Amino acid sequence: MRRRATAPAVLALAFALTSCSSEVASTAVPASPVKTTAPPSTSPTTPVARPSTVPPVVTWQVGAHPLPLRPDGFGQIEPTPPELVNRSLPTHDFLPPPGGAYASTVRVVPPDVLARSTWQPSCPVKATDLRYLTMSFWGFDGRAHTGEMIVNASAAAGITKVFGRLFAARFPIEDMRVTGPAELTAPPTGDGNTTSAFVCRPVRGQTNWSAHAYGLAVDVDPFCNPYTKGDLVLPELASAYVDRSRVRPGMVLAGDATVRAFAAIGWSWGGAWTSPIDRMHFTGTGG
Repeated sequence: MRRRATAPAVLALAFALTSCSSEVASTAVPASPVKTTAPPSTSPTTPVARPSTVPPVVTWQVGAHPLPLRPDGFGQIEPTPPELVNRSLPTHDFLPPPGGAYASTVRVVPPDVLARSTWQPSCPVKATDLRYLTMSFWGFDGRAHTGEMIVNASAAAGITKVFGRLFAARFPIEDMRVTGPAELTAPPTGDGNTTSAFVCRPVRGQTNWSAHAYGLAVDVDPFCNPYTKGDLVLPELASAYVDRSRVRPGMVLAGDATVRAFAAIGWSWGGAWTSPIDRMHFTGTGG
């Protein structure tokens, strides 16, 4: 999902803040052995809306429809297109899909991954304090896929456990990949649904660093779990998902398997806030 830090700049995501002085680090990241985490021994008991095992017909091209801008720099809030009211788009694999069991790896961020991420020397976290994860997840297409994520080293083990629990619950995720710098300045299309963590950017409209800039926040299925504040809905086309009484796959609800999985590692949920309500957002900083 795209966000804007200020009116001229479009940002991928917008969330809570944490401030810290900038640290400079080399982009040369040493190699490190791969660590594989075992699948969790138990699965959540809360019923989860499961995706269909029949691959959906693709009728929407994500990112193909730029929106006119509002005075605040975000896209105009428009009604959800019929194709996305009950969103169930297929996942496009860029990493080899896993076997039947959950699998994850944790390692230092490879130089090529760091180069295509939003990390730069002015970010508030050193590159060596970040970790590159790969994790299995179930798509809305009912198939298992492998995603990638950059998080703070202190959170890496916990995050792999969280997504292990979501895999066991068959919670659907459309896309999981590292956010690139071009996404921070691209015109808003309001239809993004990428689950991601590290993005080196300030809080929307402020100069303070976001928790995402430390790798200490994760957004889960943003389109299915939109951010709202006043008349602002992000992603801009996700208004159909503001109604939480219509439970659909990919939605995060109070007390569900997703909220409990993050709470088990000490992370809080932005969906419990009053203003803004950040339904996609989980944070290890409380903001």
